[in-house]
Amino acid sequence: MITSKQNKNFKLYQSLKYKKYRDQHGLFLAYGKHLVDAAKAKGFVHEIITSNTDIEGTLYDEVLFKEFQQAETYFDVIAVCKKVTNPLTSNRVLLLDDVQDPDNVGALIRSASAFGFLHILLSPQCADLYNEKTVRASKGAIFDVYVERKPLHEALVQLKQQGYHLLYADAHETGDPSFHDKTVLILGNEGHGISESIKAISDGAVHIDTKRVESLNVSVAGAILMYLGRDL
Repeated sequence: MITSKQNKNFKLYQSLKYKKYRDQHGLFLAYGKHLVDAAKAKGFVHEIITSNTDIEGTLYDEVLFKEFQQAETYFDVIAVCKKVTNPLTSNRVLLLDDVQDPDNVGALIRSASAFGFLHILLSPQCADLYNEKTVRASKGAIFDVYVERKPLHEALVQLKQQGYHLLYADAHETGDPSFHDKTVLILGNEGHGISESIKAISDGAVHIDTKRVESLNVSVAGAILMYLGRDL
């Protein structure tokens, strides 16, 4: 049982609560049995740590283990995961243009996995993929999809050359949500929407008609549009 705060792995895993050290070590934390099982199934696990003697993994003193917690719910098992990249090709691509809320990014990844948008592109200013809230909101889908973080204009040029049709979601523009054989769905920042440079390179807009509200949360709108354009 690990009982000392001076333990080198305790200090390393504690540091993974911060993006700087996740990037430095190529590791992140996934909390709770569901995410641990998903990480194990997909080969992401570096080490499993726990405060529960009935769970297989490195055992930590419960008082010490509480220091790993980042949510109100106490989790007695955590997977220390490797940042593994598994490139794949998908006819449906989801592109997030500066989506800031990690809960939104995680929820969108979950919907993307459900509806066949298995390649996801994040702009450099998007919320961190490995933030605890992002991982938790994805409900394990983070282990099923291919996620890249890169400048979007360059990525869109390449996708267009590969025959993808580029559609951006906009609450204030009309557009038919019709998806081609190969389609990129672009979702924008919660406050500012899609950047003008992205609109300029796109092939058109998609719009969801609403009553009594002007627009939907980006994760809700994204889920609806991905359902309409699903590739199952």
